Amino acid sequence: MDCYALGDSSQFSKTVSEYDVYGFAGIVGDMYGVHLDEEYAKGTQFGKRIAQGALSVGFLATVMGHMAAKAPSPGAVSYRYDVTFKAPVFLGDTVTARLVLAEKEEERNTCIFDASVTNQDGVVVAQGKTYLKVL
Repeated sequence: MDCYALGDSSQFSKTVSEYDVYGFAGIVGDMYGVHLDEEYAKGTQFGKRIAQGALSVGFLATVMGHMAAKAPSPGAVSYRYDVTFKAPVFLGDTVTARLVLAEKEEERNTCIFDASVTNQDGVVVAQGKTYLKVL
């Protein structure tokens, strides 16, 4: 686990599009109206369509892939995401998923990252911890 140091970080940014929300819905089957139906979404607390929360977790998974790629052969795998959704992601928002290595459990070959997803205004939309097992 020498390839990882406390404070190591990586991030990924993306503007969430209509295509992303529909594509994700088609892949995972989340067809809830607040994501796909503008008229339905107008009647919710959000007032307009929002992206699926799991899409933000997917962005964190992208960053976990970046971190896993640092491990020597045979590599590393993510195995746990403890994430709380704090605010909605609207279509057109640009979000940044970021991981910072907060803890190393040497005896378990595990790296624990502080995880956050923020929007273009700096609002935290998702936050928690992710876990990477170095093989």
